[in-house]
Amino acid sequence: MAETKPTATPVKSSTSVQPKKKSNSIAWLAPLLCIVGGYVIWRFVLGSASNFTEPDLSGGFWPHHKGPKGGLVRMYEGGIIVPILIATFLIVITFIIERFLTIGKATGTGNIAEFIRKVQYHLANKNVDQAISECDKQKGSVGNVMKAGLRKYKEMISNTELDTEQKVLAIQKEVEEATALELPMLEKNLVFLSTIASVATLLGLLGTVLGMITSFAALGAEGGGAAAAELSRGISEALYNTALGIGTSAFAIIFYNIFTTRIDAITYGIDESGFTLTQSFASLYK
Repeated sequence: MAETKPTATPVKSSTSVQPKKKSNSIAWLAPLLCIVGGYVIWRFVLGSASNFTEPDLSGGFWPHHKGPKGGLVRMYEGGIIVPILIATFLIVITFIIERFLTIGKATGTGNIAEFIRKVQYHLANKNVDQAISECDKQKGSVGNVMKAGLRKYKEMISNTELDTEQKVLAIQKEVEEATALELPMLEKNLVFLSTIASVATLLGLLGTVLGMITSFAALGAEGGGAAAAELSRGISEALYNTALGIGTSAFAIIFYNIFTTRIDAITYGIDESGFTLTQSFASLYK
């Protein structure tokens, strides 16, 4: 009778990384409020009857005032695309502030490179608890990922069931899982800036084209010198759409690039932290 050998029970590597439950209500609430705000600014601030020499007192959704008293007020006569462009600008401002706060928190306190050097020093002296306390001081995404990896690092030191290679893989897996939870938070809502960077210019051109169509239609209907003056005025008003669209687009592009650069720096720090943990364990606990 053949002798049967007992099979080893596979070791399950538990993870201390827990998904972060955060609502993203700003992603749908902010655009709605900005659209309402854009219309209010266009209709009741720029379109206030006191800003025109010949106001349309009938009221309504879009009063046809004439004779703007100032250069900025002329933006009102740019048409119905103007409040949409104002809304896109407000959306850009809202998400710039939101991303500054979020990415600033994710960056943490102190220099990331200096933080990693401190952790490396503590690990070289086999002082894992002190390295974890450095993560608590850092309070950023790099610190969160490093802390998750260090907890697994500490667990693997006392583990007698796995060999060194398996322990290193377990630490690496923990770091990857922690990273997968941190990165979406950094990149969240950047899509609004990237989208508006492209769309705002097109909206501005659309508003300009609509204004030009109206102006040339008036020229064909009236004729004469008065029509030429009306055409010049109409073209001037229509170009406000282009200026507002290009300005909003440029603003969005600048801050999108700023944020992506800061995110790349944090991502590099996370990658370096994972490399630090695996290399340290492999060299110290062979």
